[in-house]
Parts: sequence; C-alpha cells; structure tokens
Amino acid sequence: MPGRFVYWMNVSVDLRIERAPGEQGGGDWLRIGESLHREFNARARAMSLMVEGRTIYETMEAFWPAARDDGSLADYLREYGEIWTSTPKVLVSRTRDSAGHNTRVIGGDDAIGQLANLRAQTDGDIGVGGATLATHLLRAGLLDELLLFTHPVILGTGRPLFDAHNVPIELDLLEHLAFEQGVTMHRYAVRGARTGPAADEHAERGQPAPR
Repeated sequence: MPGRFVYWMNVSVDLRIERAPGEQGGGDWLRIGESLHREFNARARAMSLMVEGRTIYETMEAFWPAARDDGSLADYLREYGEIWTSTPKVLVSRTRDSAGHNTRVIGGDDAIGQLANLRAQTDGDIGVGGATLATHLLRAGLLDELLLFTHPVILGTGRPLFDAHNVPIELDLLEHLAFEQGVTMHRYAVRGARTGPAADEHAERGQPAPR
C-alpha cells in the first residue's frame, strides 16, 4: 500500500495560515499550549517522512536543531527539536541543492513526478509542509489527508490554506479533537486521491518545483 501525503497546518477559522507574510507559524494569533504541542510531537513522531517546501523548511531549520539541546526550553519543545532533526526529510526546492539534518533535496520540472514515486515507495504517513507544495500535490491528485489545527480567530486577510485552487474537492472527516484555549483538530481524507502506479501517470507534467 502506498504512503499517504498528509498536509499538516495551523489555520484560522477562515482557513488562513498567515496574517502577515513570513509569519510561518509564528503569528500572535496562534494559541499553542503544552497539550497541543505534545499532540504535535506525537503526530510528528508517527510520520515516516516529512516533505517540505523551502520556506517552511528554512523556518524549521533556523530554530529546531538548536532547540533540541536548549536547556532553557520546555521539555516538549526540546522533544520536537529532536523529532524534526532525526526524522527523514525531503526538501523540495529549485534554489537549494543541499541540506543537513537527515534531509535530501529534490527539484526540477519533474518534482511532482518524483514525489509520486516517493509516495508509492513509502509506507505510512508523509507529512507535507508548505502551502505551495500542498497545492501542487492537490492539483496532481496526490494529497491524501488534511490535518488541520484550527485556532479560534478570524483573520480576514492573509495567505489561504491552498493557493489559487477553485475546484471543489470533497472530504471525509476521520478524526477530531479539542485542546485548551479553543483550538480544535480535524483530520480529513481527500476524496479522489489517486493510489498505486496510476498516481505517477496523473502527476502534473512540467510542473516546476516550489522555490
């Protein structure tokens, strides 16, 4: 059975992932307490692989490797630093050709085809980080699940969960949880996600890699 691409994201009630450009998970509208972060840790540790676009990868790279050994941080933050650095990762980028922390880089015009092959060869969940990357996978029929942590705020403006996608896609609710400060988690299956060898055939041709 092929792996599953799971787009994991913190969102507002109106499905915005940033209020201002470059927030990348650091917006003051996010309500991330200890129990929620421990849920992040458990979900991340269960991933077989993480696939990230350059922007989100460089945001993670700038903080989490050092956090794993930073005694001034809470234990659950140090734990996430250990998880992120040790989990196998794929960086999808046209502008970088190397990365550390158990990461390999793919890019070029056939990036989506490479990701289709990766999905077919991987057992378990593959975490997807970055709206650009997730949008390309959705268009190619390769995105299997959404894992959304919804924070109780309406931003009204900012970057949406997906970029310029205007085709209705039905979802099936698989799981939901509630956390402190009104944060909820909803995990959805994406109806119509392609499986097996046919997924590679339907990947977008000539689709450039995210930067």
